[in-house]
Parts: sequence; C-alpha cells; structure tokens
Amino acid sequence: MNGLRHRIRGRLASLAGVVALLTAVLTGVTAGTANAAPAAAPARAAVSAQAAAGIGWICNGAPVTPGYVLTSHTNSGCNGAGMWWQTPVRDGIWTCATSPIPAGYVLSGHNPTGCDGYDSWYMRLPVDGLWTCGTSPIPPGYVITQHAGSGMGCANIDAWFMQRARDGLWVCAGSPIPPGYVTTGHNINGCGGIGSWFEVVARPGLLVCPNVPIPPGYRLGNYSGSGCNGLGGWYLLRS
Repeated sequence: MNGLRHRIRGRLASLAGVVALLTAVLTGVTAGTANAAPAAAPARAAVSAQAAAGIGWICNGAPVTPGYVLTSHTNSGCNGAGMWWQTPVRDGIWTCATSPIPAGYVLSGHNPTGCDGYDSWYMRLPVDGLWTCGTSPIPPGYVITQHAGSGMGCANIDAWFMQRARDGLWVCAGSPIPPGYVTTGHNINGCGGIGSWFEVVARPGLLVCPNVPIPPGYRLGNYSGSGCNGLGGWYLLRS
C-alpha cells in the first residue's frame, strides 16, 4: 500500500512539473509577443499618420485634398487609370501641370518635360518684384508691370513682372486693379507693346480713364475728352 501511494505521488509530482513547464513556456511566448509589439508600432504609426494627412497616391480623376498639390505621376495602378502623388503645398515646390494652385500661390518656373511628361511648374508664395509665368494667378494686392514674350524664366511661356500695388505705377493691360485704385493715363506702346495704364490711389479731382471700377465712396462727375491721354475720362468726386 505504501509503495502504491509513493508511485501515485511521484506521478502527480511529474504531472505538476509538466504543467509548470507548459505555463512557463506559454507565459514566455505571451510576454515575448507583447514585448515585440511596440517595436513595430512606430512604422505603423508613421504610415497611419501619413494616410490620415492625405499624403500619398490618388487615382486619376479623384478629387485633390484642399491645400494639396500633385507632384508626381505614374501610369500604373488604379486598374490602369494612372495615379498622382498628392502632398501639402509649401513655398517652393515643383508641381504637375494638372495640379490645383492653392489660393495665394503663384507660378514662377516651367519644365515642359517634368512630371512624367505632363509638364511641371514651380509654385511659390509671391514677393514684390517677381517674374511669373503667363499661366500664373495674380494674388490680391499685386499688379503686373512688365512683359517678356520670349519665355523668360518660364521655358517658352510668356513671363510677367509682378509687383505690389502702390501709388503711381504703370501697369500692363489686363493687370488687376486693386481695390481703392483707379487709372488716369494710357500708353498704347507700354508693357512691350501690349499697352499700359497709369494706376494711382483714388482721390477727389482725378480725371480717370473709361471703364475703371469706381471705389466705394466715390462717383463720376463731368466728362473731359482730353482725359486719359485722349481716350476721355471723368472727374472723380466724393459720393
């Protein structure tokens, strides 16, 4: 009887040892997995952050996130439709010709072979005294004062010299007229033959050119055929 009890106790001890060993193994594997997880987390977090920011490839025809531009193109992907790489706009970036131009930015350079053959444009924030491409928007508060038809600075695209508006500038025909300004003179040969207009800050008594936007607080008075270098004009009066 004592021998039987001794054998049973031995088997139970062996079984307890196996259970303890299995527990240790399983605990070790679980701990190893938990310890390994944080090592991979930064890579996943970086990808997730980039995706959340909207940076990456989008299919041809998909809307571009506001404030983003397209900088690269590939014909592969999207079931053969092609893809564009979108990224947040910044001051000084080459963009594809199909890219939107966020408000406040201008184009000052051109590469006819860039962006996988789609043409690329150098996008930047405006400064006073900058040559811009003919396709560039003109931000509020700026005017165009010179023209270069030889493609100066824009690879066979006409270029325009952009300046901040100020009192007493000759501006090219087609230049914006900022709020509060009027034109009082005309030079048919100005701006490289395109024609130019003398732009000044509005004030009472000026003889302004035809078809000029009248600033708030003013009205047109008597007409004079000698105004605006023979084009005729009206005296500007307070309303």
